[in-house]
Amino acid sequence: MGNLVFTCLCKRYFSVFLLILMPCLFVAFASRATKLFCTFAPKKIKRMKEAFIKLHLSVLIAGGTGVFGRLITLNEGLLVWYRMLLAGVLFYIVLFLLKKLRKLPARDALRIASVGLLLAVHWLFFYGSIKASNVSIGVVCLSLMSFFTALFDPVINRHRVSASEILFSLVGVAGIVLIFHFDTRYRAGILMGVVSSALASLFTICNKKVASGYPSGTTLLYEMGGGFAGLTCMLPVYLYFFPVPTILPSATDFGYLLLFASVCTVLLYILQIQVLKKISAFTFNLTYNLEPIYSIILAMIIFREAKDLNFSFYTGLGLIFLSVVMQTGRVVWQAKKNQLKP
Repeated sequence: MGNLVFTCLCKRYFSVFLLILMPCLFVAFASRATKLFCTFAPKKIKRMKEAFIKLHLSVLIAGGTGVFGRLITLNEGLLVWYRMLLAGVLFYIVLFLLKKLRKLPARDALRIASVGLLLAVHWLFFYGSIKASNVSIGVVCLSLMSFFTALFDPVINRHRVSASEILFSLVGVAGIVLIFHFDTRYRAGILMGVVSSALASLFTICNKKVASGYPSGTTLLYEMGGGFAGLTCMLPVYLYFFPVPTILPSATDFGYLLLFASVCTVLLYILQIQVLKKISAFTFNLTYNLEPIYSIILAMIIFREAKDLNFSFYTGLGLIFLSVVMQTGRVVWQAKKNQLKP
């Protein structure tokens, strides 16, 4: 009995230590990479500090999207439908006030709107994963995006497959398999999370192809509109198979939805645009690898999810984190190598 208690305590404290250690190591790693590739004059230091504060604030807000998925009691279909409706309206108001509304040719508008529908379906599976399991499982599964991107991007854009990208991504896949095999409670959530990750990868690739040449605000507005229109057509069928007592949100849910759309969509977009004017896309993408860690920490603080997660989850999370570090290290090495070229 004493040995069992000792083993359980060791696992628990090791899990907590692992969760605290991983973001610390990554921040140190990211800081080192930033020093290597981001040099600026002393007079720009204050502006750069402000940009980095905004960058980490945006990552924290992005990490909160999964938290809202659990706070809002609507099912995933209605949650995404309301998010796209409210975010689309708010984006329209912001662009109108800034006098940046732009009308696109019908063909391009339709292409961008169809990518918005892909985004909506990705959100459906992402929030479905959270509701079928928990926030931690949902965001961890998104770490498979790199694996699916390594598979889909060469096919869609017709270039060679990167063996190193596949190899590093397979470490993350091993982490998901470990969680799936040993934690049978959340298998439905994990499966939906994997589908969500594949759709997110497709959205990123397709969005890059159709959105080039247009302001990101205009693109996002048409994507919100396309996703909302597509979901509106699908919703009657969806609600037939997944009926609900009412499609109207409660007062609490409506408050959360407003925060969700305004802070986690509109404000997040504005912060990202401001940050990218000051720092490199390399540093931006490097820092955004912290998003799943922020989400898990927020979920543990708000929902006390730590008690629902076992040792296999943290071991799998460690493998996923290792995969991210390996891929980031590869990018840093390539960037340094390119800098040293004459």
